[in-house]
Amino acid sequence: MTISELGNWEICSSSGMKYGQFVDWEMIDPEAAKRYQQILKSEHQQLKAMGRGGFWAMPHTLRAKAYYHIIHSINSRLKRYCLNEAGLNSAKKILLCLGSYFPDMNFCPILPALVSLIIHFSQDEAECFHSVSRLICYNDPNKRYIDQTFLTYRASCMTFGDLANRCCRGIRKLIASSHQNLFEFYSDWIMWIFADLPFTYAIRVLDVYLLEGYKVLYRFAAATYSHVIKILISEYLIPNDITITSEFVQNVARHCTVEKLLEAAFMIPMATRKELNLLFNANKDSLMQKGVSIHQKRSLMYRTFYWNVNFTNFSSSVVTGTEMRVVWAWIPERFALFSPIRLFNTADHGRSLASFYSHVEGHEPVVLMIKTVDEEVFGAFLSTDMTERRKHDSEELTYFGTGECFVFTVRHIPATPPQQVQISNSASSQDPSFLTIPFTAPSEEPITAKEPKRPKEQEAAMFIAGDDSQLIIGGDGGHALCLQEDLKGGYTASCDTFKSIPLCKTHFRVQSLEVWGIQNSISFSHCFPPQ
Repeated sequence: MTISELGNWEICSSSGMKYGQFVDWEMIDPEAAKRYQQILKSEHQQLKAMGRGGFWAMPHTLRAKAYYHIIHSINSRLKRYCLNEAGLNSAKKILLCLGSYFPDMNFCPILPALVSLIIHFSQDEAECFHSVSRLICYNDPNKRYIDQTFLTYRASCMTFGDLANRCCRGIRKLIASSHQNLFEFYSDWIMWIFADLPFTYAIRVLDVYLLEGYKVLYRFAAATYSHVIKILISEYLIPNDITITSEFVQNVARHCTVEKLLEAAFMIPMATRKELNLLFNANKDSLMQKGVSIHQKRSLMYRTFYWNVNFTNFSSSVVTGTEMRVVWAWIPERFALFSPIRLFNTADHGRSLASFYSHVEGHEPVVLMIKTVDEEVFGAFLSTDMTERRKHDSEELTYFGTGECFVFTVRHIPATPPQQVQISNSASSQDPSFLTIPFTAPSEEPITAKEPKRPKEQEAAMFIAGDDSQLIIGGDGGHALCLQEDLKGGYTASCDTFKSIPLCKTHFRVQSLEVWGIQNSISFSHCFPPQ
C-alpha cells in the first residue's frame, strides 16, 4: 500500500496487479476517512494524544496516511524558500558537494538555508556552489560570513547572548528564574533569521549580509529578539521556551513589516567589527577552557559537556540559589560558563577592607554581593582586578575598570535588573517586565574583552576606586556604592556612570558581605605582591 498524495488512495497488490482505482474508498470506509480529516486538522499536541491512544491503529491505510502527514509536517532545516522539487534536489546536491569539498566544516546550521536562498539567483548548480564556496573560504576575522565548527558556532551564540543582555536585560531574569538554560535559549539565534523568517524578510537580510558579513546577523537577531520580547510581554506571555520565539518569528509579518525590522536593526548601537571579533575570540577561548575543541561534534558535545552551572547545592549567606542563578545570567557569557567560587565573606574573613583586598586581589572578574540588616540584597560585577588600584603613584583615588562593570539589586521593593554603563544620549523607555524599573537602550560603548584599546574619554570613566579607607563603585554624579573601612556599613546614591538609582536605602548597615570569583579566572597576585 503506497500513498501518492494526501487526497488519493492507491492500492497495490504484491503481484503487481492494481485493484480499487475505480472505488470511492471514503464510501467503503467512512469512519477511516472521517478520522483522517480529523488528523489533518489537529495540532501537534493533539496528534501526540492521538498517537498514544491508538487513534490511527486501524485500518492499515489510515496509519499509512497518518504517517505521511506527520513525516511531511516535520520541519526540515533545508528551507524550501519557494523552491520547486527540482530546486530542492539541486540544493541537496550542492550541500553534498560542499560537505565533500570542505571536510573540516563539521557544523554549519545556516548552510542549507544559505544555499536555498542563493540558488534563487544562480544560473545553475555550479554557480551556486562557487558562490557559497567563496563565502566559506573568506578568512578576514573581522568580516566573517560562516561558522564552520561547533566551537565557533557556540562562541557566536555566546557573543549574541552578550549583545542581547544589553538590549533586553529583563528577559534574562525571567529565563534564569524559570531555571531554563540560557545557552540553549540562544543556541538557535541565527536560525531565527535563516530558518524562521519568511522568504521576503530573509532575502532582505541576505542583501546586507553579503556586503557587511556576520555583524549584520547580530543586528537583525537582536532587533528580532527585542521586538518579540516586547510583544510577548505585552500579551502576558513569558518566553520560557525558544519555540515560542520561533513561532512568533515565523509569523513576524503579523506584527512588524520588513522595513520596520530593518530600521530597528540599524538603530541598535553596535560595537565595531574588530571589537566584536575580540569578544568572539574571548568567548571561544572560554569554551576551549571548558573542553570544547575545534573538532567537537554537537552530539558528542551534549553527552560530555553540561552548559548550565548547577546551583542546586549552592550555599550563601547573602542570596539563594535561584537569586544567584539570576545574577549569573547577567554577567558576560564567557564567565557564566563557569561555576562561582567564594573568595571572601565577612563571617569567615572578618570585617575590614584590608582582609577584603587580600582575598580578592589576583582574581578577575568578581561579583560583590551585600545583604543589609533590613534584608535588602544588592551588589556589583567588577570586571577588573583590584590590584589595579595600586598601579598608580597618585595619593588621590584613581578610578579603573571597564564598561562591563554593572551594579544590581536582587532583593528590594521593587527589585531591579542590573544597571549597566550607558553613554548613549538616547531616551529611556520602560521595561514592561518590571514595575518601575528603567529599561535603557544598549550602550554605545565598545564591548570590552581582554582589555581592548579604548578611547581616551572612556579611560576616564569612573567605574571602581579604592584605598585603605573606602571602596567606591561608580563616581559620576554620585556613588552607586561606597563601603567604609570596617565593612559594617556604607551608602548608595543615584549614579550617572551606570544610570542607576540607589541600590537600597541611602545609608545601610551590612549584615553579610560576600565576593564570588569565576572558576576559571586567572590569578595575577604573584605579579603584584602586597605592599
